[in-house]
Amino acid sequence: MRNRITVTIAGQEYTLVAMEDESYVRKVAEHVDRKVREVREGEKFSLINSAMLAALNIADEYYKEQETSENLRRQLKEYLEEATKLKMELSEAKREIFKLQNKK
Repeated sequence: MRNRITVTIAGQEYTLVAMEDESYVRKVAEHVDRKVREVREGEKFSLINSAMLAALNIADEYYKEQETSENLRRQLKEYLEEATKLKMELSEAKREIFKLQNKK
């Protein structure tokens, strides 16, 4: 179901049509509004230039977070591989202990 949601960004109202729920759309719009206001704060940029700079800042954050996420995935994969290796070594050690105990 599509939702029609009116939000305010940089003092301008926009009616958005979205599949997501209203609270999510408002959260996204508030983030964009905050970023545009940060760019405009103390500067005399036009609304269009402020929006463009805000979009660049948001894209920069997105790509940095994506890189961080990929690094975490890579690190997690390494940890899982190490855990699997250690699990196999533990199983082998248990078998050896069992063999040695049965020789007595």
